Amino acid sequence: MSDQSVLRDWRLNWHDDEFKWRPDQSWARRGQWLEERELARRARRRRDRGFFGDELWGTPLFKALHTPAALERFGLPAFENEAALAIWLGIPLTRLRWYTFSRLGSPVWHYVRYVIPKRSGGERVILAPKRELKGLQRKVLREILEKLPLSEPSHGFRKTRSIVTNAVPHTGKKYVLNLDLKDFFPSITFRRVRGLFVSLGYSFAVGTTLALLCTESDRAVMQRPDQRYYVSLNPRHIIQGAPTSPYLANLIARDLDLRLNGLARKHQVDYTRYADDLTFSGDDLDAILRILSVAKVIIKEEGFVLNPKKTRLYRRSGRQSVTGLVVNEKVNTPREMRRLVRAILHNAQKGGLNSQNQAKRPNFRAYVQGLIGHIGQSDPNRAAALLRQLAAIPD
Repeated sequence: MSDQSVLRDWRLNWHDDEFKWRPDQSWARRGQWLEERELARRARRRRDRGFFGDELWGTPLFKALHTPAALERFGLPAFENEAALAIWLGIPLTRLRWYTFSRLGSPVWHYVRYVIPKRSGGERVILAPKRELKGLQRKVLREILEKLPLSEPSHGFRKTRSIVTNAVPHTGKKYVLNLDLKDFFPSITFRRVRGLFVSLGYSFAVGTTLALLCTESDRAVMQRPDQRYYVSLNPRHIIQGAPTSPYLANLIARDLDLRLNGLARKHQVDYTRYADDLTFSGDDLDAILRILSVAKVIIKEEGFVLNPKKTRLYRRSGRQSVTGLVVNEKVNTPREMRRLVRAILHNAQKGGLNSQNQAKRPNFRAYVQGLIGHIGQSDPNRAAALLRQLAAIPD
């Protein structure tokens, strides 16, 4: 049997009918068939895996094949197998598989974990990928994900948009409805990300590898006498800290945006989304209430969970807030924030900036600069004046 016959395309596909045994064949042919099948499987394994780690086996997507025509729609790079993907990423295949094999407990972790406090209380877990992995994720983001179109109502994590562009459509409305998606990033699981890559035209093996490259689970440290293990605490999902996560979140939420935007237009209401914050606004209260009822169903059907504790309906008679900005008449930062910054700068002129650091923040100047930057998103001229005032104050 020649090497050329073993490496023929149909022999690399172990689902091919050519490798199904037929009883009418001779026993001698059966032995040759078994040998050819084993060689083809070995050749296939050198290019693609069938098993990717714990809890990642068994899915209808296993038979998904490489579809170049589908990838060409958006000008995406085409990879017939994992080996081609590794070459594109610029790393050996063995190293790619080292990064993309999922274990419930592993002595190696490719992320650094830290937490930051939330303004509303509690902690936010950040998983920062280590240097090489972050570089691989950035390449996937730049040359695959960013070529895909996003929905018009989405404003979060986009270079040309901000909380201001998200708030502008809702200015001057009688009613503003804010909804919040609970556990937004954790709800975008590995399986949903793999489904996205497969739907683009990538094979099961390549789509799974890309999804593993872009997802992770939070882990706890378990110390054994001779070894430290990092044990998974939840299913794999997109994480805060990976450069691919924000764009993946917008892509996965695209169908949600399209359905909610269609619902809003039907009732002559405006709709925008900034990350996990959904906002509707209009002048008809009955329309807003009908939207709230139907939106709950759509959110559930699209695989997300509504956080009822953060559902807010604002009337014009009170302060109307969208992603931290006031929208009653024009987009503006809350008056309390502007007053706070002015008070800090005024009092700091006597005793220095650190004399106003009553909360003992580690880098108080950066904190004040952040407050001014927030003000600057809606009022750049005022922020510029405040920054000049801050620069003249010593620590």
